[in-house]
Amino acid sequence: MQTGNDFSLVAEAGCNHQGRVDLALRMIEASAATGVLTHLKFQKRNVHELLSEETRAMPHPRPEHAFGETYGRHRDHLEFDLETHRRLKRHCEDLGLGYACSVWDVTSAREIASLNPGYIKVPSAANLNFPLLDVLCQEYAGDLHISLGMTTRQEIVMLTAHLRRQRALPRTVLYACTSAYPTPRSQVCLREIAFLKETFGHEVRGLGFSGHHQGVLLDVAAYAMGARWIERHFTLDRTLKGTDQALSLQSEDLLQLHGNLAEVREAMGTKESGLTEGELAQRRWMKVPMEAFPH
Repeated sequence: MQTGNDFSLVAEAGCNHQGRVDLALRMIEASAATGVLTHLKFQKRNVHELLSEETRAMPHPRPEHAFGETYGRHRDHLEFDLETHRRLKRHCEDLGLGYACSVWDVTSAREIASLNPGYIKVPSAANLNFPLLDVLCQEYAGDLHISLGMTTRQEIVMLTAHLRRQRALPRTVLYACTSAYPTPRSQVCLREIAFLKETFGHEVRGLGFSGHHQGVLLDVAAYAMGARWIERHFTLDRTLKGTDQALSLQSEDLLQLHGNLAEVREAMGTKESGLTEGELAQRRWMKVPMEAFPH
């Protein structure tokens, strides 16, 4: 697990495991092997609780990525039961990697909370599900990470007010996020990080950035603006079947991103306590003292 930085780099497994335990285990091993990640994050849904009968019966909107003849069967195929999540968590921890999980409904929230993961995330699609939030606030003592894609400023204020009443805001990380797959650069909206920092930065545990863009440049900008949890989708192969594969990062991309973040972190100092060593050395040779100028 990466340490020594003021940022955490998280890989989002999502549904890129295709519902295959063997592939999920390989993703854990590849993530741990990079040596730069703090967590690998999975997802948990109760399909029958989350989706209406009508939605379950519909075909997948992108049939080339479907793992079932209906959307319900597709989602069922991609789900792991609680014992499998327990196994994934154990495998992460055996390899020195944190396990985390997004939960999409009340049942999944209670199940994942029973595993006591490093943190539990509420995805953008579920962040106004107050019964779900209440379960996590009251029945889970760990940190809450909440994505804010598809969420208006007014809704963000409502959401944070609810967490404040539940006394959960100090253990909450808020993520700037745009829910478009992939996200065009013009819609990434990095200045949302500045809004979150100015409005809630004094109350929350931290700020994050969950990116669905392509490349690794914008994540570094997000860090420079104040995001300290950087989350990106992860895959072993971008050509695999699945809607998130093409916008996901592979191991070499995560290594590049971590190196870029660490480089920017090193450059983020100030001169509040005085000039740098390099400047002090140069000043003796290059800078004309003020006294040399006529007054």
